[in-house]
Amino acid sequence: MSQHALLSAGTKSWRSLACSRSELRLDLTLGCGQSFRWRETGDGHWTGVMGGRVWTLTQTDDTLWYHTYNSPNTIRGDGRKRRAGSLLQGSGKRSKGVIEVKEEEEGEPVAVTPDPDRKEEELLNDYFQLKVKLGDLYRDWGAADPHFNSIAKIFTDNSVEARLRDLGFGYRARFLQQSARQILDSHGGPHWLQGLRSAPYLQARDALRTLPGVGPKVADCVCLMSLEKACVVPVDTHVWQIAKRDYSCAAGNGQKSLTDKVHRQIGDFFRQLWGPYAGWAHSVLFCSDLKKFQKLKETHCLKQEEEKKKVKIKVEGEGMTKKIKKMCNRKVKMCVKEEVG
Repeated sequence: MSQHALLSAGTKSWRSLACSRSELRLDLTLGCGQSFRWRETGDGHWTGVMGGRVWTLTQTDDTLWYHTYNSPNTIRGDGRKRRAGSLLQGSGKRSKGVIEVKEEEEGEPVAVTPDPDRKEEELLNDYFQLKVKLGDLYRDWGAADPHFNSIAKIFTDNSVEARLRDLGFGYRARFLQQSARQILDSHGGPHWLQGLRSAPYLQARDALRTLPGVGPKVADCVCLMSLEKACVVPVDTHVWQIAKRDYSCAAGNGQKSLTDKVHRQIGDFFRQLWGPYAGWAHSVLFCSDLKKFQKLKETHCLKQEEEKKKVKIKVEGEGMTKKIKKMCNRKVKMCVKEEVG
């Protein structure tokens, strides 16, 4: 069992970036099922791969904390490489600022220490698009869409395919392996994907759809989450139901299957409603419908009901007070009349 870095153990091996929870929530962003490289390895701690390195992330109210792991070969003080395990031998004491990580496959400990030479902040800003102010977008979406406003308040080589299946990719394993081979053989490598970030949305989507097993929904997910196409709204049957149920969207009425035409119509509907960052708004609604986040909605609804009860009691109390005052005034008037009489 791996031992991953924990902020509670001390902050010396951690670095931080100013970021409020209103701009980024790791539990929703990394736990929504759309990012497959992250696992919750501790309470509020998420470990995954980004930029070719392993990271553990956690956050406090106004700070994003991150820890990066070095490779098993570390650099000695004299500039020579040595196995990380040797750092833990001898006296049995850990080196200052080093956290032991037991790798399941290798079975050897890995020394963990931050690497100040890497541009971690740039990677984090790019990966989570932190320069885009989410609070401003929420206000715009909420003003344009009452329903969103209510939701927002909550929240080739067969061994390769077999290995991918073992890792939990299921039927996607074959397509992943085939796509990776096609990208290497036909497109010259990963720089082809990187180049799609600057391509127009439709061009990037069509290019992705040439890969094995990539349909309109998967292509749109990649465009939105990896290629900076923030306007893209990935549409599946789940999103189709949201569009019909909550927005009375007529796209695809009478049809039993989600065609390319319906996919495009629903995407256009939400883009017109939410604007250039429609894909981000879509992700909020998508999360709100997942069972794992229902407690957030239930808690929010309970709070709303409590507020309504308080208002009702206050109004009824004020009304009763007025009635009592009227009755008292009547009695006073009657008494005055009797005295005068």
